[in-house]
Amino acid sequence: MKYFIVAGERSGDLHGGNLVKELKALDKEATFTGFGGDYMASNGVDIKVHYKELAFMGFLEVVLNLFKIRAYLKQCKNEIDHFQPDAIILIDYGGFNMKIAKYAKANGIAVHYYISPKVWAWNQNRALKLKKIVDRMYVILPFEKAFFQKFDWKVNYVGNPVLDAVKAHSKKPISIENKDKDIVAILPGSRLQEITSVLTGIKEVIKSLPNAYFVIAAVDNIDSHVYDQVRDFPNVEFVYDRTYDLLAVSKVAIVTSGTATLETALWKVPQIVIYKTSGLSYSIAKRLIKVNYISLVNLIIGKLLVKELIQNDFNHVNLSTELETLLDNDNYRNKMIEGYNEIERMLDTGSASSNTANLIYKYCVENKA
Repeated sequence: MKYFIVAGERSGDLHGGNLVKELKALDKEATFTGFGGDYMASNGVDIKVHYKELAFMGFLEVVLNLFKIRAYLKQCKNEIDHFQPDAIILIDYGGFNMKIAKYAKANGIAVHYYISPKVWAWNQNRALKLKKIVDRMYVILPFEKAFFQKFDWKVNYVGNPVLDAVKAHSKKPISIENKDKDIVAILPGSRLQEITSVLTGIKEVIKSLPNAYFVIAAVDNIDSHVYDQVRDFPNVEFVYDRTYDLLAVSKVAIVTSGTATLETALWKVPQIVIYKTSGLSYSIAKRLIKVNYISLVNLIIGKLLVKELIQNDFNHVNLSTELETLLDNDNYRNKMIEGYNEIERMLDTGSASSNTANLIYKYCVENKA
């Protein structure tokens, strides 16, 4: 079989790579091409555009880069026409991938969507559009199956690939200069805009807590100068592309909202969730968002388990107060970890990558026959 796969972010690249591994185990003749990153490439995908070219965050940023996005959409469609795949596999990245799904469906190519766009968060009627243009949907959050059922659409809950990745990780010793102090992991994200925003917001906190040791989970696909604004602090260190190993030795974490909040929970590290975007993007989002929380941790468990500091609430006073509480209050930390254990039990339904690969391959074989 020939598979065209699209992932527009770092986490999608990771989950896409694991899915490709499972599909290759089932389909010995499988060939893959598409848009993605290094992890997908290392598993045999011919990457036409790297996800770092597609990483635009927020409504305003998308509008400012519309011409670039349209050019990549056109290229993606041309690549599909040239490759003539048996199936399209789309991973999250809703704005881009829903357009590709529509194109593929119009051209008679089976569309498999792994990790649904977050249509439950805003503009929920997009679920009806998805239903028309997607042949099979594979969701990774327990509440998503019930959400799509409201639109008379039976989707497949396959488990969560983040749990797969955490379970599969082999911990390796990590060299940190000052292990005598409490280690605070900072996970600022993988996109330029969010990293810049987070580092600007935490500088005063780093200064005010000299007895804490802040270790920043940096990524090597971003220009290293982005990290310069906190590089010279004596209680700051950088670890590149070793996020899981960092979490394994951290007492608490400050985490940009996204997949990393769930990863941090599954490593059982008490956390503070932060998020800040442009004023215009936030103003638009606030009017559209239909859920009570921003972090996956709180959304999955259905209550406020971890503190969320969003936009103006993400400031020195709030962050310092919550961080000191997490560092000093054992009962507070332990309650959070109890909630994490509940989330893990909810998500643990076997390997999401394996479950999804089996469903995709079965569909492709049946329809080819």
